[in-house]
Amino acid sequence: MGDNVVISHRGAAYEIGRGRGFYGIWPAGAPRSQPAEWWPATPAGWSGAWSRFTRLEPPAAIVPVTAAPILKISASTRAIIAAVLLAVGVVFGAGALFPGYIGRPSLASQAGELVPHLIYLAAWLAATVLILLGGTRLRVGALLAAGTSAVTFGLFFADLGTAISGSNLFGAGLVLGLIGWLSCAAGAAMALWIRPAGAGHRYGLRPVRWLPAVVVAGLGVAATFGPAWDSFTIHTASGQSQTLTEGNAFAMPGAVIAGNVMVMIALVAVLVAAGLLRPVRQGGILVIGAIIPMVAQAISAIIQLLQPATPAQFGISPAQAALAGITVSSGATAVFWVYCGFAAAAVVLGVRMILPSHRAVAAQAPSPWLPGAGPAPAFGLPGAASPAGTGWPAGGGGPAGGGGPAGGGAGAGAPAEAVPAAGTPGPVADSAGQVPVPEAGPEGVSRLPGGAGPAASGPAGPPPADTAG
Repeated sequence: MGDNVVISHRGAAYEIGRGRGFYGIWPAGAPRSQPAEWWPATPAGWSGAWSRFTRLEPPAAIVPVTAAPILKISASTRAIIAAVLLAVGVVFGAGALFPGYIGRPSLASQAGELVPHLIYLAAWLAATVLILLGGTRLRVGALLAAGTSAVTFGLFFADLGTAISGSNLFGAGLVLGLIGWLSCAAGAAMALWIRPAGAGHRYGLRPVRWLPAVVVAGLGVAATFGPAWDSFTIHTASGQSQTLTEGNAFAMPGAVIAGNVMVMIALVAVLVAAGLLRPVRQGGILVIGAIIPMVAQAISAIIQLLQPATPAQFGISPAQAALAGITVSSGATAVFWVYCGFAAAAVVLGVRMILPSHRAVAAQAPSPWLPGAGPAPAFGLPGAASPAGTGWPAGGGGPAGGGGPAGGGAGAGAPAEAVPAAGTPGPVADSAGQVPVPEAGPEGVSRLPGGAGPAASGPAGPPPADTAG
């Protein structure tokens, strides 16, 4: 019996939980072969057990008992497959850092290109771990991976367009990177359609109060992603200067322009979906997943700004530059800083959506179970003897004429349901997620599963000895 008892809450001296067909109170830390007091496994029984427990223990001493392991691998086959696909994608993405990417230079040899790809891989790796942890964390990982994959599709397509537009620019690193993105995107798509245990539906879509702000931030990021970010000023010894800008997404080959446009469309579409997603916390996770690649692009631009510009970038040889006294200074355009502002706003909105509101926290029950029904009389109360042969501890019979272990047949004293007391956690569900309902005996009399029927049937027996959580 003791191995199958599920303890839900523990106090300084007692703990409360359930077996098969009953709720019980045990001394804390003692063997759980027999409860000190027990109630039928009905909503009314749970309410009565909780009321008794809160009289035995001060509220400050009561804490919920969680037996979940630190690392819980999801048993869902689809979840495991999704995690494997993401892990394979991360491996291919890591392998793409070292061979030539576009042309001979590798990503690892260019800090401005290496950092954003490392950020993508970190997001996908975090999503992999969350999916393996299962439960609600599975959905967090799926949304994070989906947001990152949707936006990076355009970025990888733009890289592919750059390689196609030139000659001998298609490096092995780019091939590995594309395979890695495809694997990660497939894993994210599979994880999105997994319904975690206990979820009533996959996703709910309904406008939330964050939708306008999220859409404005997304449109701002998309609109400022296309214009030039880099500003260069060429100075001569005679005091003349000329300012040039580079990086305009619409002044590139057609395939590259298409990839950049895909980035903008995907970003806005994902953020609109995030603004409609319920619960709001899931929308916030999707916002973070989508904005991660855009933040990575800003970081990449800042890294390149920190590197000194040379006349060779503009086709001026070192000898010509020395002869004419040419120097080059670099900086960022105003559009880039506006982009950073919109991206930061999107990050703040995503984090704010993830954090619970004060109203939601105040409305939460003190336990993970729903409120039960009214109290039911306890069995095993001090001051009365249990019948011989029942195996239950001495301490009292059931209600007068009731169908408990100490009474005879069930009768007028069967537990009655009432309005639940405030703060009472709901009944503890069994392993199938169902709350047992008492069987209906003759003449509408309730009895515990395996218990006695009406008075003519003789003394009632105890709940089944082989309890299960």
